[in-house]
Amino acid sequence: MLLQLPPRRLLRRRALLFAVHVGLIPLAYLAAFGLRFDFRIPAVEWPHFTRTLPYLIAIRALVFWGFGLYRGYWRHVGLRDLRDLAVAVSVSAALFVVTLYAVGGLRGMPRSVFALDWVLMIFLSGGVRFAARSLREGFGVSRPAGARTFIIGAGEAAEQLLRQALHDSRTTMTVVGLIDDNPDTHGRTLHGVPVLGGTDRLAPLVQRYDVRLLVIAIRTATAEQTRRIVERCRETGVEFKIIPSLDDLLARRATIAEVRDVQIEDLLGRDPVELDLAQVKRDLAGKSILVTGGAGSIGSELARQIASYEPKRLVLLERAESPLYFTHLEVAGRYPGVEVVPFIGSITNPERLAQVFELYRPDYVFHTAAYKHVPMLEANAVEAVWNNVFGTLRVAECAALHGVEKFVLISTDKAVSPSSMLGATKRIGERIVLELPSLIESQTDFRAVRFGNVLGSDGSVVPVFKRQISVGGPVRVTHPDVRRYFMTIPEAVQLVLKAAALPEAARRIAILEMGRPVRIVDLAEQLIRLSGLVPYRDIQIVFTGLRPGEKLDEQLVGNDEGSVPTSVDKIRVIERAEVDPVGLERGLEHLLQVLADGAPRDLIGAVSLLVPEYAPWEGHGVQPLASVPSEPAQHAAASRATPPPPPPALLRGPGRADPIAKPAPA
Repeated sequence: MLLQLPPRRLLRRRALLFAVHVGLIPLAYLAAFGLRFDFRIPAVEWPHFTRTLPYLIAIRALVFWGFGLYRGYWRHVGLRDLRDLAVAVSVSAALFVVTLYAVGGLRGMPRSVFALDWVLMIFLSGGVRFAARSLREGFGVSRPAGARTFIIGAGEAAEQLLRQALHDSRTTMTVVGLIDDNPDTHGRTLHGVPVLGGTDRLAPLVQRYDVRLLVIAIRTATAEQTRRIVERCRETGVEFKIIPSLDDLLARRATIAEVRDVQIEDLLGRDPVELDLAQVKRDLAGKSILVTGGAGSIGSELARQIASYEPKRLVLLERAESPLYFTHLEVAGRYPGVEVVPFIGSITNPERLAQVFELYRPDYVFHTAAYKHVPMLEANAVEAVWNNVFGTLRVAECAALHGVEKFVLISTDKAVSPSSMLGATKRIGERIVLELPSLIESQTDFRAVRFGNVLGSDGSVVPVFKRQISVGGPVRVTHPDVRRYFMTIPEAVQLVLKAAALPEAARRIAILEMGRPVRIVDLAEQLIRLSGLVPYRDIQIVFTGLRPGEKLDEQLVGNDEGSVPTSVDKIRVIERAEVDPVGLERGLEHLLQVLADGAPRDLIGAVSLLVPEYAPWEGHGVQPLASVPSEPAQHAAASRATPPPPPPALLRGPGRADPIAKPAPA
């Protein structure tokens, strides 16, 4: 195969760089002789120069080529390029001396010339490079004047943003000053831009310099510091932005110059936890991974992060077609080296579950699929039980049957002392994967992860509040004292992945130390302020009362549970005082029978048998089975007629092929 030649322009550029380097070699060598003899080189020394110069040109030209110095972009030269240049000059100088020694050319040579040549070559070659960059930055960049901007911060992130703003012709910022609360930085300059003062003087400085944009560029700022800075920015009355999060920068979802609006995650009432995920990469690389609910808020972020660890295959099981389409499009496009499989199906459909496990043989299963809206499930308790309990049981039994290595259930803090059908069904799901004898006896490592509310997820209050603000309010909060634990979606997924790789979390529930819970009304007020409005003046907040199934406070550890630390800071595992596998089996059989009998009023009692701490909402409205949307009767009949290979469940009764075949509507 013929090698493709580079474009002519590239060849011309490399030829020019080669000519410049070759021209500098004799110039530096001659200057070394000149310095050695005060620029009056004796006639006896000229033969030493002329005889040895060809060796120096040949050696140095080859070494420079080997170090790639002819391929560099001088307009972007930096300290690393200078280091490479110094190493190349040093290597070529050493080879030059060795060559002269081998051919007998060292006799009579002034030794100081070698040292002077080394210094001068670095100085001249490096100087030419930085001169080219300086000329480009001073005269070569033409762009329309952007918004007069202050960068808040004078650290590493601010330096990167400032350098991008100064050198990139596409930027829309004209940086006129830096603002930093460290008094040691005041009066100094960074890339020629002065540090003008601290954020306590931000408002008058904005007026004095006619600033139109503020950009917060402090990567290590805590949530409290960010809130304070945002408040100072808001007082100025000008637009303010923030640099992307470290997660987005590391995942290459954004660059330092892609500033964005401040989000509620930036003002979270605790500092997000960064976990060391090196072990996760070793755990997932080369594996076949199945994510149920793969297009949901948690499932889709799991897909993104898992794909970054280079698994062999990533299967996304999802019943919602459009979200699955777009999630598959995004993940497959971003990670072309990973086989990403979109698989439409329900976790309550035994045929589809059997197909996905038999076709793709997953090593790991991350089970995120669940109904999760608290008030909705209070009014649709039958579907909550069918999906969250028996759907989980189906997936877990398939995992055990097909020899899955690990199974991770995504749970919630609402499973602790539950007052809602969501919490109760998720608690039963925890019991299934950790206590059911048929699963315990399998080779699959079953575990669960429990965390609080996830900011920005489909079930979060944040999207609801934003919609209410966009139409002028009011923002509806259930109670002034209601509080919740919050974490970001990437942080929640990091916890899931880390818990999946943590040896201490095997057959246990892992939790993240969530810090202090956040008052929902405080969250609403912050969102209103981030919209440039004033709470209770521009946007009203009204209190509507707790909805069915809701509590004032949630907890991560139950009264009958204890938590112990793990080898990973901020992650703990739950230890329960006692378990009842036999009672769990009987309770599930009874719950299934209640569904089959079409006795909705008995459903709460059947759930309570499995979750004794469940305190159902008074006046619980359970719709009759006939009025609840469910699978067609013919599909249920087909499930019994053509079942998948029988799973190792102990819930199987005489004559029943599918132990949890959904009953036809009464």
